[in-house]
Amino acid sequence: MFSKAHGIVQHFVSQGSKDRPVLVFANSLGSDLRIWDGVVTHLAGDFRIIRYDKRGHGLSDVPAPPYSLDDFVLDLVGLLDALEIKEATVCGLSVGGLIAQRFAIHYPDRVRALVLCDTGMRIGSFASWEERIATVKESGLTKLVGPSMERWFTSAFREDRSVEMRGYANMLLRIPANGYLGACYALRDADLTHETPKINQPTLVLCGDQDIATPPDLGRELAQAIPGARFSLINEAGHLACIEQPEAMAHQMMEFFRQENIA
Repeated sequence: MFSKAHGIVQHFVSQGSKDRPVLVFANSLGSDLRIWDGVVTHLAGDFRIIRYDKRGHGLSDVPAPPYSLDDFVLDLVGLLDALEIKEATVCGLSVGGLIAQRFAIHYPDRVRALVLCDTGMRIGSFASWEERIATVKESGLTKLVGPSMERWFTSAFREDRSVEMRGYANMLLRIPANGYLGACYALRDADLTHETPKINQPTLVLCGDQDIATPPDLGRELAQAIPGARFSLINEAGHLACIEQPEAMAHQMMEFFRQENIA
């Protein structure tokens, strides 16, 4: 399915009955909505689930970079408006987690709860993103494949599930360079250190125990900054725990949802 808001066409998938609580998934840099396939399998009976490709990724439009975090937030607002959804629980991974945080800060009445996966209040440094941007401008995404797979997945996954890893490498390579660059600019400039403590919705912070992109300590810092937030590790998982350990992620999410009377 497709919707258009603020001049941007976005690709999304909606599953489940409209009378169920809404759960929205926001994906990471260099990925598309398919990273959530395994998690959604375990949650589909309890929610109306919305997954979407953020701008520059998947089947959504690819505006010229740079993008800002607020661009991504307005895209999410536009999608929810198009679907006539007033309130949702938002689950975001990496840059998706930054989008979820800013969305909750600016539109608190539209957020029932947050699940923030493998993310932080700031990810990386200005210099590290400038280096990534320069690499993509010079060489495209090819040089990023090896380092990205090391960040995304544990060594066990890369060895034992090498065919799947190749498929996800293909997913990364097929992201338009301008879309990847646009998100890199947003990550370069995004720092929610002073804003995130204002979040007052129930929040669960999850992190793969072997995540080297957004390490567990970054997740703990995030959870400590949000009043009442909970932090939990997902064992035997790297940055994309939703792919490596989807059942464990879904289980922890459902426990949180039941405790908060969301499901």
